[in-house]
Amino acid sequence: MDNNTILVLANPTEPQLAMLEELPPETGLAVGNSPEAFARTAADANVLFNWSGSRALLREVFAMCPSLEWVHARSAGLDSVLFPELVEHPVPLTNGSGVFSPSLGEFVLGAILYFAKDFRRMVRHQQAGQWEPFDITLISGQTAGIIGYGDIGRACATRMKAMGLRVLAVKRSGPPLYNADPLVEQIYAPDRRIEMIQRCDYIVVAAPLTGQTRGMLGPAEFAAMKPSAVVINVGRGPVIDEAAMVQALSQGLIKGAALDVFDQEPLPAGHPFYGLENVLLSAHCADHTPDWMDLAMRFFLDQFARFRKGEPLLNVVNKQLGY
Repeated sequence: MDNNTILVLANPTEPQLAMLEELPPETGLAVGNSPEAFARTAADANVLFNWSGSRALLREVFAMCPSLEWVHARSAGLDSVLFPELVEHPVPLTNGSGVFSPSLGEFVLGAILYFAKDFRRMVRHQQAGQWEPFDITLISGQTAGIIGYGDIGRACATRMKAMGLRVLAVKRSGPPLYNADPLVEQIYAPDRRIEMIQRCDYIVVAAPLTGQTRGMLGPAEFAAMKPSAVVINVGRGPVIDEAAMVQALSQGLIKGAALDVFDQEPLPAGHPFYGLENVLLSAHCADHTPDWMDLAMRFFLDQFARFRKGEPLLNVVNKQLGY
């Protein structure tokens, strides 16, 4: 018999929850967006799935569950999920890493082409009815550096290398300089990131937000960039010092930026990014393909099948490191 009971933190009206009907009929299930929704089931729950709950709700429900064996977060980033009690608890935590990476990799490639081919200028000429040829950039042979070489970073590297770009990366683990991946020419430790940045035409931020990565791209990093450099952020907004980036963009110290994530979301009205011609903005939706939520739920169902069979879970994160 299946003695599993799953608590799902979500608005019960969310359409992807219908996929939970695929769970074995003997599996206990409770769905809700308040602690009261789990008052009768929390004591027996051994699986906690944060689909769309806030950190405050997750923390409160977590404290109600003495028998947890596994916690899963739908998102890849964990900065809005982790709290001290969860970090210190031995229960394994998994995330949705890998579900959203292909779309983010395509967004990065699109951003590179946007600036290299100057699509904004093409659209402006078309709208003005102007026939005005201009030179564009060949990206094959250019250099892209990835800060945060996890699943998203590798998805970016795969696509960039296929287009002929030379790929470098910053990764936390490993010796200061080493070559251990066929997709990249060189991997740098975080404290050598400026050496990498100086070589790059494109700097792709794909790092999670942790105490170590907050403000990782600041004034010194922007000062080291080529005037032709483009910054692309699909990681977390606070990994970049926004004030330093606004200054670099406003003064023409770098060519441009493509940003899907920000310090504050939604981006406030009147923010300088809205008025900068050399900025391409996306409302934290670079991974919002038509089936992205279905894919996230499918991943959980596949994970639960592994859990029931006693197989190793995928995407077990290091809670102390935050990814």
